[in-house]
Amino acid sequence: MTTPASRSRNVSSGEGLDVIDEGARLRIAVVAPPWFEIPPSGYGGIERVCFDLAEGLVDRGHEVILVGAGTSTTRARFVAALPETPPGLGTLEASAQEVYYAAAVAHALADVPLDVVHDHALATPLTALGGAVPTILTAHGPCGSWIGRYFRALGLPLVAISEAQRSAAPDLPWVATVPNAIVVDSFRFEERKNGFALFLGRLSPEKAAHLAADAARKAGVPLVIAGKCNEEHEREYFDKLVQPNLGPTTSWIGEIGGTRKAAMLARASCVICPSQWEEPFGLVAIEALASGTPVVALRRGALPEIVDHGRTGWLCDDVDELPEAIRRVSEIDPHECRAAAVRRYDVATMVERYERVYRRAVATREG
Repeated sequence: MTTPASRSRNVSSGEGLDVIDEGARLRIAVVAPPWFEIPPSGYGGIERVCFDLAEGLVDRGHEVILVGAGTSTTRARFVAALPETPPGLGTLEASAQEVYYAAAVAHALADVPLDVVHDHALATPLTALGGAVPTILTAHGPCGSWIGRYFRALGLPLVAISEAQRSAAPDLPWVATVPNAIVVDSFRFEERKNGFALFLGRLSPEKAAHLAADAARKAGVPLVIAGKCNEEHEREYFDKLVQPNLGPTTSWIGEIGGTRKAAMLARASCVICPSQWEEPFGLVAIEALASGTPVVALRRGALPEIVDHGRTGWLCDDVDELPEAIRRVSEIDPHECRAAAVRRYDVATMVERYERVYRRAVATREG
């Protein structure tokens, strides 16, 4: 296939792979999961990353197709592989819906001239096997057990979102580590904080809002709990462990997004992340930093890569250490938090890193 990239080829060595001329315009398909519209109005971290990536690639002059379900406000060309988002997330039907989405994406892109496909979904990479267009896959979740076996069987170039994720499965076909990112300027910065702590995330045992509630109560700090609680297992967790913790100093406000989410992040004295699993990233943590809000977290997964202990928050080795860390958040400079987000997690940095991955993939295929 002759592509715009190959026509303006200027190959040099880089990271063990040939790199195409950085000025070449690429035709890129970004494939998002089907579960939330792009951008999502509330929960939907992967879909938000896909939207911001597509927008950033458009800004860099590339021809971008963003594939998803439902509708989108993107400036890229949007292709709705499904007319609406499927309702089965978290149910027994989810696997069938994901495979159906993969088939729909394959049909949608069948006759589209592309230089590279960047896939963020789970089943859709199956349609790339043996294809003429290089496909890059970003792993957004843990890579152990059957997921790791799946990625090994695919054999596609794999991008990690943290070194923690990558080191947990070092034998996978990793080609780069590109942390997730946000549009930092879209987050409201507040130097003066209100007196409450914030938990923001899915209501699930691994996210552990109940531990945040217990720690905030012991610290003598009011806590606001916000997040997604739509699936049956999330409601069961809420009823069993979150509801009993609600009271005069602990409130539940449901799922939030947009300006309300930005305001809560900016006004909170800290965001508490008592993660009970090896989370491969932590989007809420970088959203907090962008808002000038320190993060109090357990030292698990990718959080030690995001939180600079003593500068942008506090990392704890045990839940018993969380209350004291919450009491000490006033020692953290909000400007340091914002600066760290700008320096490390703004979307422009993510776009440039992925652009290098794309060019290496195209150069390798053309070579």
